Amino acid sequence: MEYFKLTLDWASIAVIPLILLLFLSMAYFKKVKVYEQFVEGAKEGFQVGVKIIPYLVAMLVAIAMFRASGALDILTYILKPFTDLIGMPTEVLPMALMRPLSGSGSLGVMTELMKTHGADSLIGFMSSTMFGSTETTFYVIAVYFGAVNIQKTRYALPAGLIADAAGLIAATLICTAIF
Repeated sequence: MEYFKLTLDWASIAVIPLILLLFLSMAYFKKVKVYEQFVEGAKEGFQVGVKIIPYLVAMLVAIAMFRASGALDILTYILKPFTDLIGMPTEVLPMALMRPLSGSGSLGVMTELMKTHGADSLIGFMSSTMFGSTETTFYVIAVYFGAVNIQKTRYALPAGLIADAAGLIAATLICTAIF
């Protein structure tokens, strides 16, 4: 077991430099001008960044209004019977509700939970597992779909929310079983 852990430690240290070396080697053999391509990509990235700023601002304002209005607390109260059914502590529900909306908002909620209950508590453990097992679905759709002017998201939103729900439920069940 110790050999396996040591192998994983060394592999985790070496994998990123090896990938970079692989990419640079491939570029060299294909005669790609790496620096020039990087600069072109950075220019495009900057233009995309400028393009998505209005969507980002709108999303952040909506999230701030959602939290400040007390709607998050009301929704937490309404969903409490369901969370009790699956064993999710009520304190973690704001994290579960905030995660699909905003990465930084959910990070703030998770940090609050860890300061209040401790990182090694069930609530701290569960909130960090939820953070890692779900996506910022509304944020991704608002920003990235908006950046490329996609008006109809079709199945992206339902698929993302179903995946988030699966991640939240799995995190709850697994953390409860382990803790």
